[in-house]
Amino acid sequence: MADPLRRELLGLALEAARRAGALLSEGRPADLGVAATKSSPVDVVTEMDLASEKLITGFLADHRPEDGFLGEEGASTEGGSGVRWVIDPIDGTVNYLYGQPAWAVSIAAEHRGETVVGVVHVPPRGETYHAVLGEGAWLNGERVRCRPSPPLEQALIGTGFNYVAGRRRAQAEVARRLLPQVRDIRRSGSAAIDLCDVGGGRLDGFYERGLHPWDFAAGDLVAREAGALTGGRPGSPPTGELTVAASPGVFGVLQPLLEELGAWHD
Repeated sequence: MADPLRRELLGLALEAARRAGALLSEGRPADLGVAATKSSPVDVVTEMDLASEKLITGFLADHRPEDGFLGEEGASTEGGSGVRWVIDPIDGTVNYLYGQPAWAVSIAAEHRGETVVGVVHVPPRGETYHAVLGEGAWLNGERVRCRPSPPLEQALIGTGFNYVAGRRRAQAEVARRLLPQVRDIRRSGSAAIDLCDVGGGRLDGFYERGLHPWDFAAGDLVAREAGALTGGRPGSPPTGELTVAASPGVFGVLQPLLEELGAWHD
């Protein structure tokens, strides 16, 4: 990796994610409860979300005080360096709350508006995905690539569901219509992990409506650097309307099908 800025950002993201992962794994209270709710009473924030984001932003600000931040739990500063950190301190908070293993720390670094570094640290798996723009994607230091593309009817597809009831009903209808056309559908509860699993060959594709930048910034880069294609609606990048990632042959069929099924609206 020749670019010294990207090398620095990757090192900081890896260390911040490691520290946050240790805090979350070792410091989880036995009586962990809900600190607040977001979009609905079942869309929760725990005290550990807040502690993890504070740890990450504090560590990064100590090393790069001029950088900006966008974090799920409220960190939002512009900065003056051209670098912005996009942080999900626990992607899969409900899983974490219930003791389910599908949760991760997700940290991406943007430089002048382009994501150049992504780290998704998954402590329950003992796994860390990372990617640098133009340099490939890696899992625990080993290069990863997406799976060869099967026909859509043999593709394993990941998805997720929103916490707002009306949107969930629409998403369930899309899944009902998609399911007969694919091998099967998986729902892990962490978009960051699902995107990385597309890159790592554990899923053939993934889609979800209603994601925020901190949900997909790091995982999207990992998937792309592993050879997957990503986007939103046809011709658009991933957005809150729709995020799609898949191996190239699957993407070419899945994205227009999701458009036809109305996966981008409620």
